[in-house]
Amino acid sequence: MSVSDMPVAFDAAALARRDIFARDLGIEVVEAVPGRAVTRVRVEARHVNFNGVCHGGLTFTLADAAFGYACNSHGIMSAGIDVHMMYNAAAQVGDVLTATATEIARSARIANYRVDVVRTDGTLVAGMSGTAFITGKPTAA
Repeated sequence: MSVSDMPVAFDAAALARRDIFARDLGIEVVEAVPGRAVTRVRVEARHVNFNGVCHGGLTFTLADAAFGYACNSHGIMSAGIDVHMMYNAAAQVGDVLTATATEIARSARIANYRVDVVRTDGTLVAGMSGTAFITGKPTAA
């Protein structure tokens, strides 16, 4: 591996500062280590859909943020190329949702992740599976 191929240190906080959409929704990074990331948000009135429960878009964005931090956590830029989301339970205003992304498999160019979104009471709100393409370029801070 040449010097230019070596990964740079991963800085989840720097990536989070650049993610204006997630930041505006109130999503925060709780943990980011190689192959794993955790994000969190408290459901507010502005996150409620026409049915009076947490909008699926917030749940997806929370899971997608965890997926993005996890797949870039090795210091090599990666991009999601396929995701599947399954919603299991509703969340209400005041609920705290936590998304945990875990690397399942990683090769030179492809990595697979599982993301679980749970409420504070442990209820599984949604599950996501995602595949990322690994570019081989260092993650920019």
